[in-house]
Amino acid sequence: MPRLDVRDIPPVNRHDRIHEEFDGMEPGETLTIVNDHEPKPLYYEMAAEVPAFDEERYEVRQEAADEFVAEFPKVEA
Repeated sequence: MPRLDVRDIPPVNRHDRIHEEFDGMEPGETLTIVNDHEPKPLYYEMAAEVPAFDEERYEVRQEAADEFVAEFPKVEA
């Protein structure tokens, strides 16, 4: 399962990097993102623009004050 810690990536570049990683995944895989805030804007962007994003299986949990772990599953083929 691909995992991407975006906390060290400049905010302006994060979504592009996440989309690149997601696009490179196989159907049925889940991209795990580690972020410094809850990625609600990214969730809404993916739900609106990425048909392969399985928004019903999306999960997010806060593991520390500045650590949110979100799972972005790709629709199975």
